[in-house]
Amino acid sequence: MEYKDYYKILGLERQATQDEIKRAYRKLVRKYHPDVNTGPDAAEAERKFKDVSEAYEVLQDPEKRAAYDQLGSNWQAGQSFRPPPDWDQGFEFSGGGFTQADPEQFSSFFEELFSRHPGFGGGMGGRRDYHPPGQDHHAKIVIDLDEAYRGGTRDFALRRPELDKNGHVVLRERSIRVAIPKGITEGQHIRLAGQGAPAMGQGKAGDLFLEIALKERPGFRVDGRDVYMDLPVTPWEAALGAKINVGTPGGKVELTLPKHAQTGKKLRFKGRGIPGKAPGSLYAVVKIVIPPIETPKARELYQELAKELDYNPRAAQGV
Repeated sequence: MEYKDYYKILGLERQATQDEIKRAYRKLVRKYHPDVNTGPDAAEAERKFKDVSEAYEVLQDPEKRAAYDQLGSNWQAGQSFRPPPDWDQGFEFSGGGFTQADPEQFSSFFEELFSRHPGFGGGMGGRRDYHPPGQDHHAKIVIDLDEAYRGGTRDFALRRPELDKNGHVVLRERSIRVAIPKGITEGQHIRLAGQGAPAMGQGKAGDLFLEIALKERPGFRVDGRDVYMDLPVTPWEAALGAKINVGTPGGKVELTLPKHAQTGKKLRFKGRGIPGKAPGSLYAVVKIVIPPIETPKARELYQELAKELDYNPRAAQGV
């Protein structure tokens, strides 16, 4: 997927005000509109028209613009790009939807960043209540694997994009306290009633929906409610078998390592994954760790072991 520099497309600096963005868009959309480009350059003009429309779709909206700016200015137009993990965490979006432009005509870059995000679609859906409720807001929060196991309460800082009096996008920060349910998993949502946008008149305030993401933890991998963890063992434990105490997100457990265990072997603990009505399993994945040679005696022991066993693990390759 190619990175798109929306500011470059509109011929603007990243500090441009909303009025400057609007003026640049109007100028370029008239220049590249299909109705005024019917000659041999029509196809190129149509491509530029779509690029200008897409750039304006993002930069005219303070929420989309703030999220886009979060990616930073180090990317070059046309450069191969993939959004960093959880690039949008902590941003609070109102779900204001799109302009009259058709987002299905936009690039895969736009699609990856915005079209699938719950905070950027929908909106009020044409409601005509006398006392309409406030808009629902959306944000992503990142929790630790231990919190998914045990639950708990934490404070999170959310950043809400707004326009200042000069037309620049600024981030207003607020702190919220969240009760994290035991057994919550990646992609689930926590609803905070009345924590969205205030309503007009006597309507109810909108709700705040928090999408859960799990913080990456070295040596662990999560798949739904199943958890995979690296199990470092010594060569003698792997060869001879052993009873081993293991620290897991759910507490310490004792396991029996069978003889001749190889790297990659999985030992399953049913029901010790992330809790739930149907709890997941915990898989300890064997990883043989070689002790370092730090003394002459250690080197001597390794040499003696090599001589005594006379073992060639590459014999099956004919070498």
